[in-house]
Amino acid sequence: MLRAAVLASRLCRGPARLGAPFSAANAASPIPAPNPRPDIACNKIFINNEWHDAVSKKTFPTINPATGEVICQVAEGDKADVDKAVKAAKAAFQLGSPWRRMDASHRGKLLNRLADLIERDRAYLAALETLDNGKPYSISYLVDLDMVVKCLRYFAGWSDKFHGKTIPLDGDFFCYTRHEPVGVCGQIIPWNFPLLMQAWKLGPALATGNVVVMKVAEQTPLSALYVANLIKEAGFPPGVVNIIPGYGPTAGAAISSHMDVDKVAFTGSTEVGHLIQKAAAESNLKRVTLELGGKSPNIIMSDADMDWAVDQAHFALFFNQGQCCCAGSRTYVQEDIYHEFVERSVEKAKSRVVGNPFDFKTEQGPQVDEEQFKKILGYISTGKREGAKLLCGGNPAADRGYFIQPTVFGDVQDNMTIAREEIFGPVMQILKFKTIEEVIERANDSKYGLAAAVFTKDLDKANYVSQSLRAGTVWINCYDVFGAQAPFGGYKASGNGRELGEYGLEAYVEVKNVTIKIPQKNS
Repeated sequence: MLRAAVLASRLCRGPARLGAPFSAANAASPIPAPNPRPDIACNKIFINNEWHDAVSKKTFPTINPATGEVICQVAEGDKADVDKAVKAAKAAFQLGSPWRRMDASHRGKLLNRLADLIERDRAYLAALETLDNGKPYSISYLVDLDMVVKCLRYFAGWSDKFHGKTIPLDGDFFCYTRHEPVGVCGQIIPWNFPLLMQAWKLGPALATGNVVVMKVAEQTPLSALYVANLIKEAGFPPGVVNIIPGYGPTAGAAISSHMDVDKVAFTGSTEVGHLIQKAAAESNLKRVTLELGGKSPNIIMSDADMDWAVDQAHFALFFNQGQCCCAGSRTYVQEDIYHEFVERSVEKAKSRVVGNPFDFKTEQGPQVDEEQFKKILGYISTGKREGAKLLCGGNPAADRGYFIQPTVFGDVQDNMTIAREEIFGPVMQILKFKTIEEVIERANDSKYGLAAAVFTKDLDKANYVSQSLRAGTVWINCYDVFGAQAPFGGYKASGNGRELGEYGLEAYVEVKNVTIKIPQKNS
């Protein structure tokens, strides 16, 4: 989705090359004025199309990261609530149930209805996302919600098109395959793109006829819970989608180890991915798809368009407050343009507007919570201590809330902590290289393999580098280009399986081979 990426980069810094600041006035379509205090309609557990308190009656606070203040209390689901949700999902998946008997085309119709309802409530959802997550409202409205709707509509279209084949088996037999739903799918989504990750998970699962038990991130439960209301309004039968707010070690662990959950999909840290894979193996060998961490190399060749490369490298790292699993967090720059690139990158970072996420002038909001805030500042201290050169930023950007100054390090070496570990914040590391062979080897010297990019005007160089990098996605002369049509996922410790596109459907179906003895076969 090149258009979405270009739009997002413009939102972060105005139109490329012109440097005009973003405002609602120059958006492609008018953005409604935000309500910075949206009413909280949904803060309980959604099971069987009904709202429930937690079995334990416990709640937890969800925090506004721009102020550090409590927005509201949210029901805290745990193992008992997961058991209830799985029971409801199993009932919805029984043979002869309304969901199992529903035409595939009608499943697509329900997904399209859900997309319609999200479009109807787009401004409210964008405000809720910004309040709970901290990302700029203009990004929530124009980027996240736009991609949510497109994702649901894309998978709605697949509902009656992802099917089996007839097979010319030897002998007097008729052989065919069926694509059947896996069953009860546990889905655990992260806090950096709450609505979008919810759509990435729900779209393929529901299109292929599965039922869902979803745990939403405790940092950002509100928008995903509101979507539960819309799922009911769209007409999905009770028990098809169940949504539980709660913590990973309790609710998330219960999903991963549940004997009646047939598949688990997780987006989050590599460390938690290990725990989920282990729990799945030690329980019922449930299917697992994981989209995990990254330390993605962004390679700037000396022949690259300097203006565009600086702009895109900035976007690759700082978009979404640096809270992207595929952030271009190792910026490798060829030595003969290194100093100019660093100077221009520092200038760009210094001009980045950090502040109130409901202000249309804001390009960068707060980090999601205090834990991330402290973790990022800790990495900045480590970078300075290990000898990287702090060129700008490095401190909190406000007296309250979890704001951090856009930060750039130069003279970064591959063995430094900030060049090896995922920071997940607005901290740019710029490294120098000489040759293509050298940078390919260094780029691949990481436990991660989620994404990568190369900027060059030479098509041969671009093809050579893209084919040499061990990453699930490689962008050439662009960054963070996403579309529901194109698969996304990682190599190595960045996970397994793919989301989005036709490939994203595969993890949600079982392929059944049916062979029938017939009197006589005719070609």
